[in-house]
Amino acid sequence: MQADRIKILVDSIKRLSRRRARTHLSNIVAKTHAADLSVVFRSLSVPQQLELFSLITDVEQKGILFSELDVDTFLDLVEGIQLDDLVDVFEQMPNDDVADLLERLPEEKADAILEKMKKDESDEVEDLLRYEKDTAGGIMVADFIALAEDTTAKEAIEALQKEYSDVEMPFYLYVVDNYGKLVGVSSLRQLVLVRPETPLREFMATDVFSVQTDMDQEEVAKIVARYDILAVPVVDNTNRLVGIVTVDDVIDIFRREATEDILKMAGVGEEFVETKSVLKSTRIRLPWLFASCVGGIVAFFIIGKFEGSLAKIATLAAFIPVIMGMGGNIGTQSSTIVVRGIATGRIDIRDFWSVIFKELTIGVILGIIYGLLIGSVAQIRYSIGALAISVGLAVISSMSVAALVGSLVPMAFARIHIDPAVATGPFVTTAIDIISVTFYFMIATALLGL
Repeated sequence: MQADRIKILVDSIKRLSRRRARTHLSNIVAKTHAADLSVVFRSLSVPQQLELFSLITDVEQKGILFSELDVDTFLDLVEGIQLDDLVDVFEQMPNDDVADLLERLPEEKADAILEKMKKDESDEVEDLLRYEKDTAGGIMVADFIALAEDTTAKEAIEALQKEYSDVEMPFYLYVVDNYGKLVGVSSLRQLVLVRPETPLREFMATDVFSVQTDMDQEEVAKIVARYDILAVPVVDNTNRLVGIVTVDDVIDIFRREATEDILKMAGVGEEFVETKSVLKSTRIRLPWLFASCVGGIVAFFIIGKFEGSLAKIATLAAFIPVIMGMGGNIGTQSSTIVVRGIATGRIDIRDFWSVIFKELTIGVILGIIYGLLIGSVAQIRYSIGALAISVGLAVISSMSVAALVGSLVPMAFARIHIDPAVATGPFVTTAIDIISVTFYFMIATALLGL
């Protein structure tokens, strides 16, 4: 398995590093992909990281390593690397990756690197840094193939061989007018199938899927995934072609956004806490648990208001966990389904009421099923009809309201342009716990005459 292989790799590197066996270390580094090395680096001390980094001879591999490292590890590593060495690595990397890494660095160091880079390279990177980090402009690459409409197929192929031979991912050939505005696109397959003298305007596709520079990166990723394209062109507000977003960037977006959503839904923020110290991890998770703490205190006061009822029928307390648990579980299910649907584009915000009604209906049906089941258990155990009915109705109301809240809150957040994943952590579960306890005691008090 991959995990076992990485563990063996880490243990081997640590052992060889202690022995100062640089020759053996060099052999391992040469045979290991930079993406795997990035995982190894998390388990090494900074001196060990620097030693291992110095053994990487391929500058391109160093760039891949930089891109794969988490923020904290990257910052610790670059502190021990000479500025000129950093520049050498950055000049071999795609400009969009360079822009991402420079944003992590202190401003002074980033400026120093840009000053030392080749002018053409640094200008392109600075252009990318002008855009917001999580937008199409911030993740695009300015390395693309663009030719005029009257260019023939033969001339286009010659241009690919001479002018555009260094393009990293030549998936498509984009066609622009005299003002650089995007007017069409052609696949490389189409280019080689037509007669050599055929101009691009005669066989290019004019219905081009494009995105604006300020579009959110998640929306860009959805477009690439929806239309099964390998790259999407990025245009400014005048429709001038300024870059492309490639499928490898889209994969990174999905991975990053999915991770952030999972962390938010778990109520631990959006940072990679597994690579941070105990103190930093504690500080990150502390405020997110505050909502749960407040909710628990509120539930405590609500239960306290019904102390008299509990004193008369102590068996009421036995059903609090199951009622809160059933409500919390279905609320989490609903919110998870809705958040995932919004994230993948399967749920449209315009379907607001239909999504909520569907989840509410499901909640009512499941509530009736489990209300009858748990109510029957209460009747069999205690033979108190009013108690059994109270428990059954409490389960029905708890699960119904929980499904409603679990779908309503993330949909409402998405509508006002707030990440819906935030709502599905402690906030939704806490609200459901309070509602469940309140409904239970109100129903029980009324039916049992307490």
